[in-house]
Amino acid sequence: MQLKEYWAKASQYGLTLPNILSYLALKTMEKWGRFSGTLALKIKAALLGVELGQDVQATGPIGILRHPAGKIRLGSHISLISSWRRSTAATLYAPTRFRVFGPNAVIEIGDYCELSGTSISARSTTISLGRGCLIGPNCVITDSDFHNHWPCEERSANPGYQHDARVQIDDYVWIGMQTIILKGVHIGRGAIIGARSVVTRDIPPMAVACGAPAKIVNIHSDQSQTH
Repeated sequence: MQLKEYWAKASQYGLTLPNILSYLALKTMEKWGRFSGTLALKIKAALLGVELGQDVQATGPIGILRHPAGKIRLGSHISLISSWRRSTAATLYAPTRFRVFGPNAVIEIGDYCELSGTSISARSTTISLGRGCLIGPNCVITDSDFHNHWPCEERSANPGYQHDARVQIDDYVWIGMQTIILKGVHIGRGAIIGARSVVTRDIPPMAVACGAPAKIVNIHSDQSQTH
């Protein structure tokens, strides 16, 4: 198709020069951000001993901090977003970050998960996300309080490892933006967590929960689930 014909066809849809330039700018930032972020992630993962599945894509920088005996495993077809340009629902406060603090700490991310500006910190247990989880912008997931509760005079010095507890998020869970998932929580398959929730206890499968602390407001009756 000749340039003149293309321009005539584009004009039928109101694609003015500013619109075309805007579209090209968006596409350029999207493709370059994904290419450079994915390349940087692959290099960092290889150097730091992080397990990557197939077709893991990153837009923007991904923070990785791994204890030499800890493990970080990312499945296949995962999307990691650390750029406000790529984030759909909101701007991002910080890049996506994975950190394991100790020799028994593990972070496992299942296939087809999508994370945006997510912070996951496993101090001494396992934090696992199942297949196809959607994690909204600026969420925090942790297995620890990072300080002992009492005596209060010792909080800054006593790490309180005995209180750490595993976090398990099952397949196809959707977590709304700015949500905090605290230690010991198990979120069942297909559950939805409302934005800005603080999850302190287990959520059953197919439930909708929200609030601080999060409470169940509905349980989906349709049990036909993706396999």
